[in-house]
Amino acid sequence: MFDAQFMALPGITPQEYSYLQTATNGLGEQQVRTFLMIYTGKRKNPSDMLLFCVIGLFLVPGLQRFIVGQIGMGILYLFTAGLCFIGSIIDLINHKELAFEHNQRMVFESLQMTRMGSFH
Repeated sequence: MFDAQFMALPGITPQEYSYLQTATNGLGEQQVRTFLMIYTGKRKNPSDMLLFCVIGLFLVPGLQRFIVGQIGMGILYLFTAGLCFIGSIIDLINHKELAFEHNQRMVFESLQMTRMGSFH
């Protein structure tokens, strides 16, 4: 029903698409619209995450971790030069997984906000 709206998300992967379908199963039309409005603002595009990882590797160690809300890891990367560049290189390779893990948390938060809003 809302497949086209999910597919319109920039850089959506089949894994994220499937996760969104499962998470929004059972929501009404208005709830899905509300969910998408909230989720779109919180979601990180995997292509953007790649850019953040490159910047984190060469300019600001840990930037990618700060962006996804992992403040402690961001500080650790900042003070250890990306764990001697090894952590930053691993994040660069795994940028899609880093974005997907963040997006999974944002799906959960967005669903909670959507459900709380439907009771008012």
